[in-house]
Amino acid sequence: DARIEEFVYEKLDRKAPSRMNNPELLGQYMIDAGNEFGPGTAYGNALIKCGETQKRIGTADRELIQTSAINFLTPLRNFIEGDYKTITKERKLLQNKRLDLDAAKTRLKKAKVAEARAASEQEVRITQSEFDRQAEITRLLLEGISSTHAHHLRCLNDFVEAQMTYYAQCYQYMLDLQKQLGSFPSTFLSNNNQSSSTPVQSVSTPSVLASASASLPSVSNSVVTSGISELKSSSGSRKARVLYDYDAANSSELSLLADEVITVYSIPGMDSDWLMGERGNQKGKVPITYLELLN
Repeated sequence: DARIEEFVYEKLDRKAPSRMNNPELLGQYMIDAGNEFGPGTAYGNALIKCGETQKRIGTADRELIQTSAINFLTPLRNFIEGDYKTITKERKLLQNKRLDLDAAKTRLKKAKVAEARAASEQEVRITQSEFDRQAEITRLLLEGISSTHAHHLRCLNDFVEAQMTYYAQCYQYMLDLQKQLGSFPSTFLSNNNQSSSTPVQSVSTPSVLASASASLPSVSNSVVTSGISELKSSSGSRKARVLYDYDAANSSELSLLADEVITVYSIPGMDSDWLMGERGNQKGKVPITYLELLN
């Protein structure tokens, strides 16, 4: 349906309305579902983060298509519909001129009387001249192919670079998402019949990606979990960095801003998903899924 619509708009010489691509649609559905579950819940917040990443991938996909169309597809299409058509037409004319010349030479060989032979010789001279002229035109056009190849080779390099940029962007987005999900307590990241130390990601990562991700900072689930457990079992406090914005649902909670550093501690009988947070003279409950404990 989308292709038919684009075809109709193209024939009408009108711009087709912009629509969300598949990653953007998936991202929007995940964000909507996350908001329904509740941004304050671990699952809802994770859905929103995944949805935001999918939408960023969708934007990168849109940029790849636009760049590829400008740098590679449009020049290739212009060549096929322009110079290539001209070359094909002139080569066909050359073929016809060669056939005419062959036919004239055959008639000359079969000519018996002097008048017929003279007429055939005249015809051969004319057809030979037309063939030579067409051969020169075709030769000049074909000589230009070498420069055309060089131009399209540069276009192909631009296309490959655009793809490299796209895949690098997507990989970085997924690394960032993995880091954000890694900050959630492992109790939220394990299945019911798995231990809390079992990582969510069961798909093996290629060695080149694994080596690249090893050089980037990541938050270990076990470190976060052990740090929170230690904090809850003691009467001390820790500094924590806020990962995402959070709007307090009531007066007992503390609103948060992403990247700010607050002091957190636990109090007896407190829900396992929450800590007490302090910022200056403000304090209130904060969800642990929004925090990254600092050393």
